[in-house]
Amino acid sequence: MKRTAIGITFLTIGTFICLSIINLAYKLLPIMSVWRGHKLWFAIFGANDISNADSLFLGIPFTIGSILFILGVVILSCELFNLLNKR
Repeated sequence: MKRTAIGITFLTIGTFICLSIINLAYKLLPIMSVWRGHKLWFAIFGANDISNADSLFLGIPFTIGSILFILGVVILSCELFNLLNKR
């Protein structure tokens, strides 16, 4: 039960972080004038070599949110398989 609560917490926090950053990036897309590659990912991660670029530079928090989401899914999957094996 304790691992289930931890998994749900990681999954919820990771989802909230990632979706918040993606939402902010989509709000930035219409005003971007310079980018390289995909516009959404440039808005999130940015580039240091392009001067005067519009970017949020939120790559590290986005990566942490993705890791928390994946970790939560893994914990909940392990708990589900442990529950099914006990029956």
